[in-house]
Amino acid sequence: PSYEVYDTNPDGSFNLWFGYLNRNYEEAPDIPVGSDNSFSPGPADRGQPTHFEPRRHKDVFAVVVPKDFGDQKLVWTIVNHGQTQKVTGTLDRVWLIDRKYTTRNATIQNPYSNLPPEVTISAALTASTSAPLELDIEAKDDGRPAVAGKPIGMTFAWAKYRGPGKVKFEPGKGKVDNGKAATKAVFDEPGDYILQAVVDDGSGENAGNFGYQCCWTNAQVKVTVNGK
Repeated sequence: PSYEVYDTNPDGSFNLWFGYLNRNYEEAPDIPVGSDNSFSPGPADRGQPTHFEPRRHKDVFAVVVPKDFGDQKLVWTIVNHGQTQKVTGTLDRVWLIDRKYTTRNATIQNPYSNLPPEVTISAALTASTSAPLELDIEAKDDGRPAVAGKPIGMTFAWAKYRGPGKVKFEPGKGKVDNGKAATKAVFDEPGDYILQAVVDDGSGENAGNFGYQCCWTNAQVKVTVNGK
């Protein structure tokens, strides 16, 4: 687990952003919320993933804490293969970021030099193990970053966020063409799932830009999958 940064909401509350590094290149473990995947102090479930894709994933989810959180601490604990890892989120100002200035060319005179995509996902709320679920992404972007005056273009990457079984995405990654991208998800077990798409404008998470908190968008959809 990793604690990334925190930022401020208009109502004075704070978003504590967490991510993770799965050192494996192949294994993507599933660790249900409980003693092996929990936050303290409670509640243990703060919306964290229970499925962990290989390698580094930044700003995966945020935990909102009240404006009077003060010097309290929020600890995320993960136990896997007998190893315990913990990370602590705080409001120490060393972790504070201002989203207006999180991209490479942002200055006091030129804030918001790049904005993350605006993303909408369309999908049925229920699905079946006997038929693929259609997932449609619609995304808008500000056209930055650009090379030779042309936008780099948006990409998408799907992954299971929570759920009991395996999910195969067809395709799992690709380009967002004219603001749209279509994928099908195939489930091997019934149950409740959360699927997450990362839509990147060419400078963020999918592009490997781990030094900045911009510019990509995490979008989720909840699906109940029935048996055949």
